[in-house]
Amino acid sequence: MTSRTVTHASFTLKRTYPATPARVFDAFATPEAKARWFAGTEAWTERERKFDFRVGGQERLVGAWAGGKVSAFDARYYDIVPGERIVYAYEMHIDGTRISVSLATVEFKPSGSGGTQLVVTEQGAFLDGYDDAGSREAGTASLLDRLGASLLQQAGA
Repeated sequence: MTSRTVTHASFTLKRTYPATPARVFDAFATPEAKARWFAGTEAWTERERKFDFRVGGQERLVGAWAGGKVSAFDARYYDIVPGERIVYAYEMHIDGTRISVSLATVEFKPSGSGGTQLVVTEQGAFLDGYDDAGSREAGTASLLDRLGASLLQQAGA
Protein backbone atom coordinates (compact mmCIF):
# COMPACT_ATOMS: atom_id res chain seq x y z
CA MET A 1 0.00 0.00 0.00
CA THR A 2 1.29 3.46 -0.92
CA SER A 3 1.92 5.82 1.98
CA ARG A 4 -0.07 9.04 1.59
CA THR A 5 1.51 12.20 2.98
CA VAL A 6 1.09 15.94 2.75
CA THR A 7 3.62 18.65 3.52
CA HIS A 8 2.52 22.28 3.81
CA ALA A 9 4.56 25.33 2.85
CA SER A 10 3.90 28.99 2.25
CA PHE A 11 5.82 31.99 0.97
CA THR A 12 5.37 35.64 0.06
CA LEU A 13 7.34 37.36 -2.70
CA LYS A 14 7.41 41.09 -3.43
CA ARG A 15 8.55 42.90 -6.55
CA THR A 16 8.36 46.55 -7.56
CA TYR A 17 7.87 47.33 -11.24
CA PRO A 18 8.04 50.72 -13.02
CA ALA A 19 4.57 50.25 -14.49
CA THR A 20 1.08 51.14 -13.29
CA PRO A 21 -0.98 48.58 -11.37
CA ALA A 22 -3.36 48.42 -14.34
CA ARG A 23 -0.51 47.53 -16.71
CA VAL A 24 0.95 44.90 -14.37
CA PHE A 25 -2.54 43.47 -13.83
CA ASP A 26 -2.98 43.24 -17.62
CA ALA A 27 0.16 41.09 -17.78
CA PHE A 28 -1.80 38.51 -15.77
CA ALA A 29 -5.20 39.13 -17.37
CA THR A 30 -4.61 38.97 -21.13
CA PRO A 31 -3.51 35.79 -22.92
CA GLU A 32 -0.92 37.48 -25.12
CA ALA A 33 0.75 39.36 -22.27
CA LYS A 34 0.77 36.37 -19.91
CA ALA A 35 2.24 34.07 -22.58
CA ARG A 36 5.25 36.41 -22.83
CA TRP A 37 6.41 35.61 -19.29
CA PHE A 38 4.45 32.66 -17.85
CA ALA A 39 6.19 29.60 -19.31
CA GLY A 40 9.06 27.24 -18.75
CA THR A 41 12.69 27.94 -19.56
CA GLU A 42 14.49 27.27 -22.83
CA ALA A 43 14.69 23.57 -21.81
CA TRP A 44 10.86 23.40 -21.87
CA THR A 45 8.48 23.07 -24.84
CA GLU A 46 4.88 24.20 -24.60
CA ARG A 47 2.32 21.53 -25.52
CA GLU A 48 -0.98 23.11 -24.49
CA ARG A 49 -2.20 26.52 -23.28
CA LYS A 50 -5.77 27.50 -22.39
CA PHE A 51 -6.72 30.78 -20.75
CA ASP A 52 -10.14 31.89 -19.44
CA PHE A 53 -9.49 34.82 -17.11
CA ARG A 54 -12.72 35.43 -15.20
CA VAL A 55 -14.12 34.38 -11.83
CA GLY A 56 -14.80 30.67 -12.27
CA GLY A 57 -12.56 30.57 -15.34
CA GLN A 58 -9.75 28.09 -15.80
CA GLU A 59 -6.20 28.21 -17.04
CA ARG A 60 -4.09 25.28 -18.23
CA LEU A 61 -0.46 25.13 -19.28
CA VAL A 62 1.29 21.88 -20.21
CA GLY A 63 4.86 21.47 -21.36
CA ALA A 64 7.65 18.95 -21.73
CA TRP A 65 11.14 19.32 -20.31
CA ALA A 66 14.26 18.36 -22.27
CA GLY A 67 14.62 15.19 -20.17
CA GLY A 68 11.10 14.07 -21.14
CA LYS A 69 9.11 14.97 -18.00
CA VAL A 70 5.76 16.60 -18.66
CA SER A 71 4.47 19.28 -16.27
CA ALA A 72 0.89 20.53 -16.12
CA PHE A 73 -0.51 23.62 -14.38
CA ASP A 74 -4.30 23.70 -13.92
CA ALA A 75 -5.85 26.74 -12.22
CA ARG A 76 -9.29 28.10 -11.36
CA TYR A 77 -9.87 31.79 -10.64
CA TYR A 78 -11.92 32.57 -7.51
CA ASP A 79 -11.57 36.33 -7.05
CA ILE A 80 -10.59 39.06 -9.49
CA VAL A 81 -10.58 42.76 -8.66
CA PRO A 82 -9.17 44.55 -11.75
CA GLY A 83 -5.93 46.36 -11.00
CA GLU A 84 -5.95 45.23 -7.35
CA ARG A 85 -6.16 41.49 -6.68
CA ILE A 86 -6.31 37.97 -8.13
CA VAL A 87 -6.98 34.83 -6.08
CA TYR A 88 -6.71 31.41 -7.70
CA ALA A 89 -6.14 27.79 -6.75
CA TYR A 90 -4.03 25.48 -8.85
CA GLU A 91 -2.68 22.00 -9.01
CA MET A 92 0.57 20.81 -10.52
CA HIS A 93 1.13 17.45 -12.17
CA ILE A 94 4.36 15.78 -13.25
CA ASP A 95 3.91 12.98 -15.77
CA GLY A 96 0.22 12.79 -14.87
CA THR A 97 0.77 12.54 -11.09
CA ARG A 98 -0.63 15.36 -8.93
CA ILE A 99 2.28 16.69 -6.84
CA SER A 100 0.67 19.74 -5.23
CA VAL A 101 -2.39 21.89 -4.74
CA SER A 102 -1.93 25.59 -3.93
CA LEU A 103 -3.82 28.77 -3.19
CA ALA A 104 -2.22 31.92 -4.63
CA THR A 105 -3.07 35.56 -3.99
CA VAL A 106 -1.61 38.31 -6.18
CA GLU A 107 -1.92 41.92 -5.00
CA PHE A 108 -1.17 45.02 -7.09
CA LYS A 109 -0.32 48.06 -4.95
CA PRO A 110 0.60 51.55 -6.18
CA SER A 111 4.25 52.35 -5.49
CA GLY A 112 6.27 55.49 -6.12
CA SER A 113 5.52 57.62 -9.14
CA GLY A 114 3.31 55.37 -11.21
CA GLY A 115 4.95 52.09 -10.21
CA THR A 116 3.53 48.91 -8.72
CA GLN A 117 4.46 46.76 -5.78
CA LEU A 118 3.38 43.22 -6.59
CA VAL A 119 2.83 40.88 -3.63
CA VAL A 120 2.39 37.16 -4.30
CA THR A 121 1.44 34.90 -1.40
CA GLU A 122 1.16 31.18 -1.91
CA GLN A 123 0.08 28.38 0.41
CA GLY A 124 0.77 24.89 -0.89
CA ALA A 125 0.05 21.28 -0.02
CA PHE A 126 2.77 19.01 -1.44
CA LEU A 127 1.53 15.46 -1.85
CA ASP A 128 2.69 11.89 -1.31
CA GLY A 129 6.41 12.37 -0.80
CA TYR A 130 6.93 15.21 -3.24
CA ASP A 131 9.50 17.30 -1.36
CA ASP A 132 9.43 20.80 -2.80
CA ALA A 133 12.52 22.01 -0.86
CA GLY A 134 11.79 25.60 -1.89
CA SER A 135 11.72 24.97 -5.63
CA ARG A 136 8.16 26.37 -5.99
CA GLU A 137 9.23 29.64 -4.38
CA ALA A 138 12.35 29.79 -6.57
CA GLY A 139 10.31 29.01 -9.68
CA THR A 140 7.75 31.69 -8.83
CA ALA A 141 10.55 34.20 -8.19
CA SER A 142 11.99 33.39 -11.61
CA LEU A 143 8.58 33.93 -13.24
CA LEU A 144 8.24 37.31 -11.49
CA ASP A 145 11.67 38.29 -12.83
CA ARG A 146 10.51 37.30 -16.32
CA LEU A 147 7.37 39.39 -15.77
CA GLY A 148 9.57 42.39 -14.95
CA ALA A 149 11.66 41.86 -18.08
CA SER A 150 8.49 41.58 -20.17
CA LEU A 151 7.10 44.82 -18.74
CA LEU A 152 10.35 46.63 -19.50
CA GLN A 153 10.48 45.20 -23.01
CA GLN A 154 6.89 46.27 -23.70
CA ALA A 155 7.60 49.77 -22.36
CA GLY A 156 10.50 50.09 -24.79
CA ALA A 157 8.51 48.80 -27.75
